[in-house]
Amino acid sequence: MRQYQTQMEAAKKGIITPEMELVAEKEYLEAEKIRSLVAEGTVAIPCNVNHTAISAEGIGTGLRTKINVNLGISGDCKDYSLEMQKVDLALKFGAESIMDLSNYGKTNTFRKELIAKSPAMIGTVPMYDAIGYLEKDLLDITAEDFLRVVRAHAEEGVDFMTIHAGINRRAVEAFMRDKRRMNIVSRGGSLLFAWMQMTGNENPFYEYYDEVLDILREFDVTISLGDALRPGCIDDSTDAGQIAELIELGALTKRAWDKDVQVMVEGPGHMAMNEIEANMKLQKRLCHNAPFYVLGPLVTDIAPGYDHITSAIGGAIAAASGADFLCYVTPHAADIAKGVPHARERDNAMAEARHKVDWDTMFEYAIDADKAKEYFESTPPSDRHTCSMCGKMCAVRTTNMILEGKKVEFCSEL
Repeated sequence: MRQYQTQMEAAKKGIITPEMELVAEKEYLEAEKIRSLVAEGTVAIPCNVNHTAISAEGIGTGLRTKINVNLGISGDCKDYSLEMQKVDLALKFGAESIMDLSNYGKTNTFRKELIAKSPAMIGTVPMYDAIGYLEKDLLDITAEDFLRVVRAHAEEGVDFMTIHAGINRRAVEAFMRDKRRMNIVSRGGSLLFAWMQMTGNENPFYEYYDEVLDILREFDVTISLGDALRPGCIDDSTDAGQIAELIELGALTKRAWDKDVQVMVEGPGHMAMNEIEANMKLQKRLCHNAPFYVLGPLVTDIAPGYDHITSAIGGAIAAASGADFLCYVTPHAADIAKGVPHARERDNAMAEARHKVDWDTMFEYAIDADKAKEYFESTPPSDRHTCSMCGKMCAVRTTNMILEGKKVEFCSEL
């Protein structure tokens, strides 16, 4: 029987685990060096005790930049066999991490198969799964229900979970005070914002954060602190809402470490190139050098169909500036960074169209309207005011409805 519950607890006790030895071998470092970095929290080794197929990887300071692949089903894309093909391709090309972002129906069968076969670490966002898992609409879900879903994912063997604990009442006040073009674009963040506004309650993942950490500690699950208020267009980057939440995430990082739970912190999604380096340094400073997981950032908003390019530009700058974990364009992006007059106007018009979920106008402002439209129509959503990835759980739709005083419901549509 092992003498520790988590990798961080072992590291603090001076124990070098088999996972630390493997990470040291992969990184060409001494095992003692890995142990010391895990103990201080600047490196995480996401490795659930129930994920027996895993080949452990380290994420953080001084280590190779790791790559995550997102996949999963939605109401408009229900083919699990296609998602498993994506898994096989990700493993073939050496991705260190796979996130199952499924948000439709009963997802645990696919997730269990994924965990059983994958040597890559597996991440999830329990918030996405809550409605289908519990068979309850958003307004009817209780704080205890959310914790049930976290425990279910932990028991299945998930190595890290995105938990949007930082969008508490203080962060929401900053968001509401400092108006945005795109509001909330995080799917999980929008659902929690809607739940908080409809119930009048505090974010359950913040209010019951200690209970969440107890579950994660039991199975050695790493918490990936989600950025619910990340910018969804370049004009919203580094605003009051984003920074207010980042301050909360720094405090939550230390609380997790106090319970020997490993931490990663998630970062901005859309950002002009000239802001990226400063954001990387700010995150590391406010979150005590915890490993930083960057979603992009996309350096321009007008290249749908070319996100792999715009995110590659942002990801390269982010990694060079200190980001540890990346989620997989144009001269126009540089013009934005240099402050060329009127360079942002087209991006701002695109943001306005995205805010209204006006696809025809989005195509109009896109660099390549034909390709963007082709991608959109390749899997047409059942509701044209959503997209095939998020469906009715579209973050923009959810936030717009709440801000318009409407009630958000899902179960009748699943």
